[in-house]
Amino acid sequence: MNEQSNKNIGIEGEDYYYTPEGYKCFTEKHHLKRGYCCKSGCRHCPYGFDKKTGTLKK
Repeated sequence: MNEQSNKNIGIEGEDYYYTPEGYKCFTEKHHLKRGYCCKSGCRHCPYGFDKKTGTLKK
């Protein structure tokens, strides 16, 4: 069961990286693979979500 869960996480350095504070940060490539915006205001959001207005820019 763990193997299936780990497959969805992606590849470190390609789909995500760790910030200096130790948080996992997903890349634009990961977001595009997922296929939709989660509307959490992600750092590398390719969909252009603006957390302040709650709208998509693109």
